[in-house]
Amino acid sequence: MQFASESLERAISELSKLPTIGKKSAQRLALHMLRRSPEDTIRLADALAHLVSNIHYCEQCCNLCDTPTCGVCSSPKRESSIICVVEEPGDMLAIEKTHEFNGLYHVLHGALNPMDGIGPSDIKLKELVQRLDGTVEELILALNPN
Repeated sequence: MQFASESLERAISELSKLPTIGKKSAQRLALHMLRRSPEDTIRLADALAHLVSNIHYCEQCCNLCDTPTCGVCSSPKRESSIICVVEEPGDMLAIEKTHEFNGLYHVLHGALNPMDGIGPSDIKLKELVQRLDGTVEELILALNPN
C-alpha cells in the first residue's frame, strides 16, 4: 500500500531493513510511532543516534560497550586466566544470564566461513591471538558447531 506521505514511506522502508521485520511489520511500527507522543518517537530516534555514535568495541574482548573497557573485562572479580570465545555479543549475554561463568570473554563478531568469503581477517581472531600472552590457562570455544 502506498501512502501519500514520502516521509512515512521512507520510515517503513528503513524499518523493513531490520532483521525479522517485513514490510507489514514495518508499516505497523511506523504507524504506531505516529500514534505515540512526538516526544516518545524523538526519544527513540535520539537513543538510536546515541547508540551509533557511542558504541564501540571493548579494548580487550571486542564486546560492544560505551567505555574503553566493558564491565566484564574491568571487573576485578572475574577470573582472567579463562577466556570464553563466542561469535556474537548476544552469545555472551546468554552465557552471562546463567550466572555460572566467571571468566572473561572474547567476541569474534562472526565465524569463519570460506564459502561466504569470511576469513580470519574478517572477524576478531587477530585480537584473540594477541590476548594469549601466557596468562590464559583455559580457552573455551562456545561456538556454533557448524
